[in-house]
Amino acid sequence: MCHCSQCRRWHGAPGPYTAVRRDRLQFQNSRGLAWYRSSERARRGFCRDCGSSLFWEQPQANYTAVALGCLDAPTGLRVAHHIFVADKGDSYEIADGLPQWPDGQVTE
Repeated sequence: MCHCSQCRRWHGAPGPYTAVRRDRLQFQNSRGLAWYRSSERARRGFCRDCGSSLFWEQPQANYTAVALGCLDAPTGLRVAHHIFVADKGDSYEIADGLPQWPDGQVTE
């Protein structure tokens, strides 16, 4: 779960993501896929037809983060930890007992 200010603005709440290695990510159809360079560090993928947020990636990384909201249920996925909690909004608390990282560096 990402609590950075960009994810909170992109999703209207903390951003729930999973990740897949880029060499394993395949699209049946990418006609509606568009990318937005949201910062020097990252770009975000979205559907140009409906505006749904789909992906987040750093050019130097070997994975693409996939927004959980775009996956069909059941996913079998569960939140594992929280990142960028130093940027967390002031309107909510994180009280689920999962690990929290001040930035994006997960050390476990």
